[in-house]
Parts: sequence; C-alpha cells; structure tokens
Amino acid sequence: MQSQQTNLCTNDYVIEMRNITKVFPGIVANDDVTLQLKRGEIHALLGENGAGKSTLMSVLFGLYQAEQGEILKDGKVVRINNPNDATALGIGMVHQHFKLVEVFSVLDNIILGVEDTKLGFIQKKQAYKKAQELSKRYGLNVDLDAIVENISVGMQQRTEILKMLFRDNEILIFDEPTAVLTPQEIDELMAVMRGLASEGKSILFISHKLNEIMAVADRVTVLRKGKCIGTVCTKDTTAQQLSDMMVGRAVQLKIDKAPAKTGQVVLDVQNLCVKGAGNKKLAVKDVCFNVRAGEIVCVAGIDGNGQTELGYAITGLTNASSGAIVLDGKDITHKSIRQRTLQGISHIPEDRHKHGLILDFSLQQNMVLQTYFQPQFQANGFIKFQQVQQYAERLIEQFDVRSGQGVDTTVRSMSGGNQQKAIVARELDRPHKLLVAIQPTRGLDVGAIENIHNEIVKKRDEGAAVLLISLELDEVMNLSDRIVVMYEGEIVGRLDPATTTVQELGLYMAGAKRDTNKEEC
Repeated sequence: MQSQQTNLCTNDYVIEMRNITKVFPGIVANDDVTLQLKRGEIHALLGENGAGKSTLMSVLFGLYQAEQGEILKDGKVVRINNPNDATALGIGMVHQHFKLVEVFSVLDNIILGVEDTKLGFIQKKQAYKKAQELSKRYGLNVDLDAIVENISVGMQQRTEILKMLFRDNEILIFDEPTAVLTPQEIDELMAVMRGLASEGKSILFISHKLNEIMAVADRVTVLRKGKCIGTVCTKDTTAQQLSDMMVGRAVQLKIDKAPAKTGQVVLDVQNLCVKGAGNKKLAVKDVCFNVRAGEIVCVAGIDGNGQTELGYAITGLTNASSGAIVLDGKDITHKSIRQRTLQGISHIPEDRHKHGLILDFSLQQNMVLQTYFQPQFQANGFIKFQQVQQYAERLIEQFDVRSGQGVDTTVRSMSGGNQQKAIVARELDRPHKLLVAIQPTRGLDVGAIENIHNEIVKKRDEGAAVLLISLELDEVMNLSDRIVVMYEGEIVGRLDPATTTVQELGLYMAGAKRDTNKEEC
C-alpha cells in the first residue's frame, strides 16, 4: 500500500517527510520513516507508546532535528530548525501536554509570541475580536477572559487549537488530542477537525483510539518500534486490523472477566462534601457509596462534575469539608497521604505530571517514591541502590515500560504513555487493600490497555477493592462491577453494567435522568 502511495505525484502532498531517522541515546526513535500528508485530509498516525509518533511530529514542528531524511512543503525541500520556522511555513501543533502559561488569561496565551503592537502597546482589542470570531466560527466556545489554571483540560485544549487558528496555520498537528477529553468533548473535537479539513486545512492526528481514527481519519500511517509498518485508507481496513498492525499480534479489545466475588466493605464514603477550586462552592455534595473487597466500582460522569475532587479527598490530595472516609473500618478522613498509603491505598492519579511523577528524577527513583523509606529499600537511612534497581527492572519488564536508558532514564524524556505505564506498574505492584485508579489508561495504546485492564481485574480477583474513576465509556462498561454516576457533585445513578446500556449511562451523565436513592448512606 505504501509503495503505491509514493508513486503519486508529489504535488498531491502538502507535506512529505522522507526517510526520517531520529536517534536518542540508547534508542532509534524514528528509523527511515516516510509520511505523506495530502492537502485537505485528516491523516492519523497510529502506534504503540514509544513507537516514535510524537518524535516524528516534533521533527516536523522543529523541536528536534533529524539525523537523516528531508521534509518537503508543497513539493519543495524546507529546513525547519525551530518552531518559529514551522509557524512561518503554516505548521501548528497541539502538544499532548499543553504549552500554556497557567496564570495568563486564555487571550494572553493565544497571542503570546505573535502580539500586534502599536507604539509599544499590545493591541488586544483587535486580537480579542479575531479570537472571538474564530472561536464562534469553529464552535470552540472558549472564554477568552478566563485564567487558564481555572478552566478544564478540555477548554485548555480548545485554547491550544485557537492558538493555531489565530496564527493562520494550514497544517495542524494534534498530538493525542482526546487523551484528556470527555466523550462529549471528543465528539465536538471530531466535528471541529472535519470542519477544518473541509476548509482545506491538512491535519495530522496522533491517537491510540481506534474508534476515533476510524470515525474521522481518511488515511492511517502505522509505526511500530520506530519503523513505518504501512499506510492504509480507513475505508479499506478495520479497527482489529489496525490494532494487529500496531502491536504485531492479535489484541483482545474487550476484557474477559468472571463475576465478582465480593467480601467485606473496604472503602466507605459517608455524606462526603468537598469544596472545589478556590474553596468557593462545593464540588462534591453529600456523596455516599462503598467499595467491597473483590469488586470494581466505577465513578462515571462528564468531566468537571466532582469526580476529580472526590478522588483527591479519598487519596488525601485535598481536605473534606464534611463527612467521613473509612478504610477497612478505620476513619482516614484527616490522615496524611503517607498514612493512607501505609494503610493500604494505591493511587493512579489523574494528572501524571503533577501528582504521579517527579519528572527530573530517574525511572528507578520514581518507582520507589512511596516506598524508599521501607526496609526493602533502605538501611540506617541509606538507600539500597541495587535493590531499587532490581525492583525497577522487574516492573519495567512486567509492564513493558520503554525507555532509552533503562532504569536510569530521566522520566521527563519518556513518552507520555510510558510515563503512565510506569505509574501503573508502581501502584499495582505495591501491596494495597484499595486501588484508586483515575483515568488509568489515559494515553495508552490498545496493547497496553489490554494488559493494564487484565492486571486490574487480577487485583480484583485477588481480593483488592478497586475504585475506578474514568471518562472512557468503553472502559466503564468493560471493567466495572457497579457504576456510580455523578452529576454536578451528586450521585444521580447507581447502575449495573450487565443490565444497563451506554445510552442510558449517557443520560445519567448528562443529568437527563436521575435516581436520588441514597441507600448506601
């Protein structure tokens, strides 16, 4: 298929990346990769975590320089030394981890670096008008006056998209754009992308989510371990075929698990209230539920309805305003994070950078962040480095965490998906009574998702209680034994995944349907 593509007239392509090779210490990230983007198409880039997708796009955007290969724009060879060169060529990029100044307003972030000035003063009125018109035109509905740290991740992503549109970019790169979005926001983003493509803009779309690729992409290029496996048209393939190309083996897309065998209550949340950002109003309102040993209870809901604050309160990242959190019969409402950890809570956090990792530490140091002080890893105040290294090496192999320099790799240099796998490996391996997993498969490929889902079910079957907080409806329906739905900080539904449908779940999540039964309080 790919050889047929390369025989086409080069004028058909707005961007060509020919025979790109990019090497980092210990790893060939891109190995003789060729990618061709047609004008006005949505072209997906698919591959496992660490396959080289983001690296290839970073070469196109000027963040990295390739050791070999060339880039053509409209059939002419160009040199892209930095993002400014890329911007001048009409290339824009929404990064997997947003490049926003959190204390600035949305408008200030949009115009940052391309400010229009007169007599030394920034002309914000004209910029505001242009940004507002673009926001309305593409259905982004962004509040330009809001401070970035106070808006949802979905709105932050829309801000990044608006930044590209404001700069009149014609080639748009989306790096894992749906990893942090709700199902509703994903649908809206897909509509925006189709609208952009219909106007002649060309889109490169990095994703692990096969259903999204099948829904929106015209063609797909698959990478595996740095090499290009091939380019196919989505209308000529299936999600299963793409997953097999990506992973190199047959992947089980639906988890196979036995009915739960529940035991005693491990987590009991009683009339819990938690304040939101700025302590202005309650984000969690009088919430009651429990999780038993040997079951997976999922908290479902549209992002921003209190799930984040609920997870923070249970794991100790924020304080409860009232109510009680009981773990294995003991009140932990006012316990510290370390005390909760030692009493048996493992936590896969929503934000891996803020709460899951120390990015400038090595991979092996991150693997023992909560356990370095225990006898297994220290004696008389001195770290047992050999034991730490052996422990990290075991987890890296078990969970297929890919890193250029093994246990000594600085975590910041790893792909987002491999950072996530490192956290999951650490938290699942630690002894725990309760696993709080918030978006555990965010940014992971189908092979890694299959593995982690199986590991979570294995922990359930070994008797652990699992509290899953997820925005992924497929994950909610596949993994959970019981579903608790939150809307505007309250529990509005308690559902059995075996007897409910995605459509019914969506009605509860949107607040269109409500069950006010508080039997667990």
